[in-house]
Amino acid sequence: MSEENRRSRRPSPLAGRKPTKDDLARFATDGPDAIDDVLPARPGELSLLIVGINPGLWTAAVNAPFARPGNRFWPSLHQAGLTDHLVDASLGLSAADEEHLLSRGIGITNLVGRATARADELRAEELRAGGARLVERLSEIRPKAVAIAGITSFRIAFSQPKATLGVQDASLIPGWPEDVSLRVVPQPSGLNAHYNIPALAEIWREVWADIVSTD
Repeated sequence: MSEENRRSRRPSPLAGRKPTKDDLARFATDGPDAIDDVLPARPGELSLLIVGINPGLWTAAVNAPFARPGNRFWPSLHQAGLTDHLVDASLGLSAADEEHLLSRGIGITNLVGRATARADELRAEELRAGGARLVERLSEIRPKAVAIAGITSFRIAFSQPKATLGVQDASLIPGWPEDVSLRVVPQPSGLNAHYNIPALAEIWREVWADIVSTD
């Protein structure tokens, strides 16, 4: 994917340096845009839009999705074959890795842009507002499929208290485009002890296989 096809992302605020405890504390603010999305410049180019709940403090400090060491996101994505190498975003997301993701048709965003130490620090109204905003953005981004990482926050954000992991009935969400499939996958944080890297990788394989089967 050429440079003009990528949206401009800011470099790591720490210029490649590992965050300190003081650095992390500085990013615990009410700012609504703690991290840049990984999205193409033009709509309709994504096979899969991965939606995190909100940036962690380490992620905000280096402006890279799922960046905290120990997060299972990147290892599981690679083990599943969605990336052809293991992305190391702990000090920032390189332009080459961003281009690799977009060349595979994979984009990344969040429900809520405010950075917190834990997702459970978010208020219910933040999650609901983030859910509504995601629905609005889908008409612009136009991905084939969406995978939201975190069932508890999904239930709150989209008023689906009985939702379980896996494929969702998107018709229950007002305004959700009929041609965009929806799954909820487990939160990949190291705090989630229920899913290790192989288990998450198997889920990502299923997600990708469903997308490929509809091409």
